[in-house]
Amino acid sequence: MADAGLLEAAAQGSHAAFAEIVNRHFQPVYRLVWRMTGGAADAEDLAQEAFVKLWKSPSQVREGAALKGWLMRVASNAVIDGSRRLKPSALDDAPEIRDPQARPDAPLDREQAARLVDARIAALPDRQRQALSLVYFEGLTNVEAADAMEVSVDALESLLARARRSLKDSLSAEWRDLLGGLAETGR
Repeated sequence: MADAGLLEAAAQGSHAAFAEIVNRHFQPVYRLVWRMTGGAADAEDLAQEAFVKLWKSPSQVREGAALKGWLMRVASNAVIDGSRRLKPSALDDAPEIRDPQARPDAPLDREQAARLVDARIAALPDRQRQALSLVYFEGLTNVEAADAMEVSVDALESLLARARRSLKDSLSAEWRDLLGGLAETGR
């Protein structure tokens, strides 16, 4: 059944239809929230907020075909709202602990490289991180992502360009390590 039919059935109180909506769309919504929060422990709770909002008032979605974008927008807004309310914790000020066995000249392995890139993505401004996640990680077209973010396609493309430029600048010092770790592992 298409999203429009599921949405209509859920609006009439069908638990099975709502369960299918959750089954169909939870993972992409969760991945977006996880990426936007930098893998925060409450990513699942934030993703669930979008579905709770849908359950309480399915009429908020004007078109069934726009359901995925609506869920992504609501979840993204929950992340952005939550980040505005957060106060820095004492852990943010704690010194970083270094591994005494680690060699500073050793190339990064694939997992270390992924963590480094994820950390740099997490450091981007909210809207840039959201645009990047929707387009590059969730596979939405620029038109779909712009609709989900409620911005013009030009504004989305500007956000993507700034995000790519920021990532390029922030990763420029480590590019040899990033590529070296991948080459050594044969990947």
